[in-house]
Amino acid sequence: MPSDAPSEPETEHAARQGPGAPSLVPAPFADEAISSASAGLSNDYLNHYSEALMLIEMAADDPAIGAELADWNPISYRGYFEASELRRASAALLAYEALPEERRLAFKKLVASMDSLATMAVFALQSPYDLQTARVFVETTAPPLRGLIARAGAFLNSGGQELVADGEAEEAQIVIDRLLEQAAQRAEA
Repeated sequence: MPSDAPSEPETEHAARQGPGAPSLVPAPFADEAISSASAGLSNDYLNHYSEALMLIEMAADDPAIGAELADWNPISYRGYFEASELRRASAALLAYEALPEERRLAFKKLVASMDSLATMAVFALQSPYDLQTARVFVETTAPPLRGLIARAGAFLNSGGQELVADGEAEEAQIVIDRLLEQAAQRAEA
């Protein structure tokens, strides 16, 4: 017997079926359905990293900025929007959950690289520090962090479709390793 109740869109119903369940979305339209469901990803999340980058760059000239940086902590996309009061926070979370697992994992890897660079900078730029050393540190960490933020922005703005090769994440790790070696050498001297 037909129901007068509005029917659910097939993509929403398929998403609630769970992993491994057959999709109600015909195969030729599955990628389009995922893209549409992921279109609500929000780059508001990146404000967290952009603010850290701005403070890191300012700390090269103003040691007092280190105190503001000390309050910065990494947060996941999910954690950011679960705590957010933005009116589209729930849509951003639903879009994130709609991403295929491999895309979500690739984004998490990118975020982990941003977290590593930003956390290292927060640690290194705590008072007291030498302004010349801080400038070198900022010049070394800011460009790769900016590049990673741009990559994350492209990913989020494309609905999870665009994710450039891992070269920048690997470059960020090389920068981190180099900075750790320099810090160890200074500590030994």
